[in-house]
Amino acid sequence: MSDTAAIAPPRLIRRIRMKVPALILFAMIWLGGMILVAIFADWLRPYDITAMNLQNRLVPMGTPGHLLGTDELGRDVLSRLLQSIRVSLVIAFCATIISAVFGTTLGFLAAQFRGWVEHLVVALADFQAALPFMIMSLAVLAFFGSSTWLLVCLMGFYGWERYARIARGLAISASAQGYAAAVVQLGAKPSRVYLRHILPNVASTLIVSMTLTFPEIILMESGLSFLGLGVQPPESSLGNMVGFGREYLARAPWIMLAPSFVIVLTTLSISLLGDWLRDRLDPTIR
Repeated sequence: MSDTAAIAPPRLIRRIRMKVPALILFAMIWLGGMILVAIFADWLRPYDITAMNLQNRLVPMGTPGHLLGTDELGRDVLSRLLQSIRVSLVIAFCATIISAVFGTTLGFLAAQFRGWVEHLVVALADFQAALPFMIMSLAVLAFFGSSTWLLVCLMGFYGWERYARIARGLAISASAQGYAAAVVQLGAKPSRVYLRHILPNVASTLIVSMTLTFPEIILMESGLSFLGLGVQPPESSLGNMVGFGREYLARAPWIMLAPSFVIVLTTLSISLLGDWLRDRLDPTIR
């Protein structure tokens, strides 16, 4: 019995490795770690993110008490990095949900009413796709001022046209199939048809699209914060840290390299996971 119990875990690990590529497994582990950091950041931070100690300015990495060193004001880089991971992931997650809900709703409305409603949604999607979103974001934030909620709402309108096109096309295709037509013949309301029958059948494609949009929103938020129009002090985000650290790149590169490393690995992991999910969930590829 004990021998079987001892052999079981290695066999389970081998099965997982056979089904999931090593690179995808690493991406899952990294993203799981980032989620845990975002949830428990308050307990993991060794110092407050605003705690300054000018006597310990620009302390290098590996110093006892400051694993990732300190910045120009003597603030602990590790503490600020943990908080920045939370802020950036929360902004990207909320913005992705807003974008997915807004785009999917418009796509379903276009599929249901057709006619001028469909033409309007398609025209808005084409306009959004042709609009330089970064320039528009800079203009909006410069005019209305920077705030976290405004940034989230603004990021929420990034990429909605993808969901609208996907939801519209899949809803039209599903409506022509037997199961949707049968539910309509039974007297179901359009809201019930779309939410209870069509949405579950197109959810996998929409989820894959979300995994591809999520890293783009992280990079967009990082770029705006890098330019000084994103997350504002005393709050911290990954792009915010990179923006402030660029002035000390020659003297204290750890200030900028630590958040840059997290941005690269996080966006890469989400992109790899999204591609893998697309291959696993798309029946045409199989």
